[in-house]
Amino acid sequence: MPAFLPQVLIDGLKIVIIDLNLAGDNALVIALATRSLPARQRRVGMIVGAIAAVALRVLITFVAVKLLDVEFVKLAGGAFVLWIAVKVFADAEDQVEASAKPAHMWQAVRYIVFADITMSTDNVLAIAGASHGNLPLIVFGLAVSIPFVVLSSNLLVMLINRFPWSLYVGTAILGEVGADMMMTDPFIVRTIGPSPAVVIAAKTAAVVAVLIVSWILGRRKR
Repeated sequence: MPAFLPQVLIDGLKIVIIDLNLAGDNALVIALATRSLPARQRRVGMIVGAIAAVALRVLITFVAVKLLDVEFVKLAGGAFVLWIAVKVFADAEDQVEASAKPAHMWQAVRYIVFADITMSTDNVLAIAGASHGNLPLIVFGLAVSIPFVVLSSNLLVMLINRFPWSLYVGTAILGEVGADMMMTDPFIVRTIGPSPAVVIAAKTAAVVAVLIVSWILGRRKR
């Protein structure tokens, strides 16, 4: 038993560090998805979205290894992240209203949950490996990250409101994440075997395309 307790603590610390290191993209999605909500609904949306995403991430941890080996999974997931980037950009450009329909908040929660699960396959794999299949450790590590993600999301919303140009930076980051997922899909690796230069070119093209489409949709919406 004395030898078991330190190992549990070490594994728990590993999970916390892994999750915090990889939580930046998730905080960015939450910030963009909830920016146009009034303050109260924004807080509720952030908390509910983060908790729901963590709960679902726990459920898929044990099948993540097999999922990553299935062709087209990451390809579809990356395409979905690109769509999320465009959609949340258009929504985030809306002016914050004094009140908003409840459906708007739940739409933001859906974006948060789907994007989190889509972008967290590598995160889930790392956590599953560090926990050695210990479910309580997985739950602990993921739960610890909730306050960090929500706090980071609030700070990002403040940054975007203060410096509107940072909205483009956030959208570009999501575009890069989506393209990276697509280029590392087993089908793409097997059939194309993209070189580092091709991967960089694909990411650049995805970022440019996402920004252009987002800007056009934002103008139409306004």
